[in-house]
Order: sequence, then structure tokens, then C-alpha cells
Amino acid sequence: MKAVVALSVALSTLLATCGLVAYDRLVVRPGRLVGIVDVSEVYRTKETEFAALLTASKSDEERQRALDLASAFAKRLPAALDELPADCRCLVVLKSAVAGASDNTLDLTPLLKAKLERRS
Repeated sequence: MKAVVALSVALSTLLATCGLVAYDRLVVRPGRLVGIVDVSEVYRTKETEFAALLTASKSDEERQRALDLASAFAKRLPAALDELPADCRCLVVLKSAVAGASDNTLDLTPLLKAKLERRS
């Protein structure tokens, strides 16, 4: 009789432990992950690129092409930012809103840049 009780307690403990570990891995940890993105860095990079295109342009068509590229970027950026939470399955905040990085923060700026370059 004591062996049956001991086996029952051991099995209950094992199942409870497995449930807690699964809950931690699948619910708690992904919920604590925060993605940060430096939008101002992306803007500065693109601004420099567009300024160089405008400065180097010699005709109205080249200037208009540079302005069209800037307009297309302005339309692509919000869509790319909207996709980031689904890509990382995390909360995404601006880098300027984060006081300090931790083990639970993930820099998504390179992913944002890659998304914008793929759509160019």
C-alpha cells in the first residue's frame, strides 16, 4: 500500500513539474521578451541616402526618382513596423523608450532594415 501511495505522489509531482516547465517555456518567457527598434537610426540612414541621391541628380527625372523613393519608403516603414511583433512574437517598443537593455530585450533594428531593403 505504501508503494502505491509513493508511486502516486511521485507521478503527481512529475506531472506537475512538467506542466510548470511547459507553462514557463510557452507562456511566461515569450511574454517577457521585448523587441526594441531604433527608428531614428533607420530614418537617418535613409535620409542620408536620399540627400545623396538628390545632390547627385542632374536632371528633373533623377530628382523625381529620388523623391519617389523617399515617398515609397514613407509608405513601407509603417507596414514593416506592423509586421515586427508577429515576426518576433514579442512586444516591440522604440529604443528611445528603453532605459536599459536586459536579457529579455531583442534588437530588431537589423530586421527592420532588412525588411525595408527587400521591399525596395
